[in-house]
Amino acid sequence: MLLTGLLITVLTGGAVATAGLLQLKDLENDLQKHGHQATFSSGTIAPTQSGKPQTILLVGSDHRYADGKADARSDTIMLLRINPKASAITLLSIPRDLAVEIPGRGRAKINESYSLGGLDLTARTIKDLLSTDSERFHINHAVATTFGGFVEAVNEIGCVYVDVDRRYYHTNAGLPVSEHWSEIDVRAGYQKLCGTKALEFVRFRHLDNDIVRAARQQGFLRAAKDQLRSAGVFNHLRPLARIFARATETDGDLQTAKGILRLAKILVGSSGKPVRQIRFPATFELDGAVTQAGQQIVTTGLGSYVSATPQQIHGVVEEFLHPGPVKKIRAKPVTKRERRARTSSSSSLKDQLQTGRDMVAAMPSRPATRMRVYVPAKITAKGNYPASTDIAPNPRRYVIKDDDGNEHAAYRLTVVEDESKGQFYGVQGTTWRDPPILAAAHQTKRIGGRTFSLYTDGGKLRMVAWQTPKAAYWVSNTLSLDLTNREMLDIAASLTRARPSR
Repeated sequence: MLLTGLLITVLTGGAVATAGLLQLKDLENDLQKHGHQATFSSGTIAPTQSGKPQTILLVGSDHRYADGKADARSDTIMLLRINPKASAITLLSIPRDLAVEIPGRGRAKINESYSLGGLDLTARTIKDLLSTDSERFHINHAVATTFGGFVEAVNEIGCVYVDVDRRYYHTNAGLPVSEHWSEIDVRAGYQKLCGTKALEFVRFRHLDNDIVRAARQQGFLRAAKDQLRSAGVFNHLRPLARIFARATETDGDLQTAKGILRLAKILVGSSGKPVRQIRFPATFELDGAVTQAGQQIVTTGLGSYVSATPQQIHGVVEEFLHPGPVKKIRAKPVTKRERRARTSSSSSLKDQLQTGRDMVAAMPSRPATRMRVYVPAKITAKGNYPASTDIAPNPRRYVIKDDDGNEHAAYRLTVVEDESKGQFYGVQGTTWRDPPILAAAHQTKRIGGRTFSLYTDGGKLRMVAWQTPKAAYWVSNTLSLDLTNREMLDIAASLTRARPSR
C-alpha cells in the first residue's frame, strides 16, 4: 500500500509557509487531536535542523491503530529524501521480502520488523541495513499509514491522473480461495484514478514483483506531486491534515508547529525539483533451490525472498543521499530523411509499421473517440503487440475528461517488452493538449522536423512527448525504464500516421 497520505501533506509545504501563524496553530491542533504518536528508542530518530536535508521513513500497513499491531506487517517501506541543494527529491523503495538482520530478532524478511516492534524497530532495522562502518545512516521522521488514509487523501485532492502502462485485471469468480487476490479492473491508458481504483492500482502484485510494484508506486507519487504543484492545495490543507492525522502514526516532531515549519522550509526550496526513483538492487532467492553446479542451497526458513550485497546497498545509499545532476539528453537535429535512415538502421529496433496500422484499422471507433492516430514504425527487438483479448482491446480508444469536465478523445497502444517481469511500454495520444503529465520538468529537442519534450528520471528517459495543434502524443518507457534512451528517441521519431491498409 502506498503512503501517499504523507507525501500529499508534505507537499503542501508552500501553502503551510504562507498560511500564517493562526492557521499553522490550527494545523498543529488537528494533528495532535486526531493523530497517533509512535514511541521510539533513544537515538532511533535523528533531530532535525532548520533548512537542513531530511530523510523520512514511510511505512504502509493494513492494520487499524485501534486494533493494535498484532499480525500487522508492512506492505510498503519507502524512504523519502528532501534536500534543497540536491538536484532531485529521491525515493527509495525497500522490497518487503528483503532478507535482513532485525535487531534482537535475527534474520527475517524486513516487513516482519513492523509487526515485531512497530515503527521503532522498522527504523532501527533500516538504519542498520543502510549504515556502513564509516558512516551512520540517519532517519529524521518516521510515518506509518493505512489503506483508509490513502483513499481519503486521493479523493480529497480530486483524484490523480496516471499513465497506466497495461491492463490490470483480476477476478476471483470461479477460483478456489487459495487463488484469491484483490480484485481489480483498470484499463491501459492515461486516466484519472480515484480512491479505491488508485489503491487497487498501486497495491497490485499478482503478475509482477516487488521491484516493479515499487516503480509503479513511485510513478503514482510523481504524478500526484506534479498535479498538486500545478493545481495548488491551499484549500485542501486542513482536510488533508485531518485525514493524515487519523490514518497515520508519526514521530512527535511532525505533530508540532516547529516541526511542520522546519519541513515546510526545505519543501519551499525543493518544490520545483523532480522526483527521482532510486532502484534497489535486489536479487530473487528461493530456499532449497539447486544451483547450476547441482549443490543444494542451505534452507533459511525464509521461503522466497530477495537479497542484496553490502556493496550494492552502499551504492544505492550514495545515490539516494547524493543524487547526481540532471543529465542532458543529447540529440542532434536531423532532417526527415536522416530520421528515416536512423530508425531503419537501428539494430535494436524492428519494423512493425504495418502491424500497427492493421491494429488501428481494426479497432472500434465512435465519434467521441475519433482523432488522428500515430503508431511507431519501429518497436524494440523484444517487443510485441499482445492480442486484444489480453489487453481488452489493443489499441484502446476511449474518452478522458479534464478537471473542468471537458471530454477529449484518447487512445493507447500497448507493447509487451517482458511480460514475465511486468514490463510494458506504449504510445498514448489524446486531443487534450495540456494534460498534467506534460507539465512536469523536461527538456526539448528537435528531431526530424518535430520538437519533442524529454522527461527523464536519473538520466534515463521515462517519456518522450510531441504536440500538434490538435493533440498530444507520447511514448512511455516501462515502469523499470528498461528501454534505452536511444530506443525511446528512435521509437518516438518513427511515429507515423496510421491509415487503413489497402
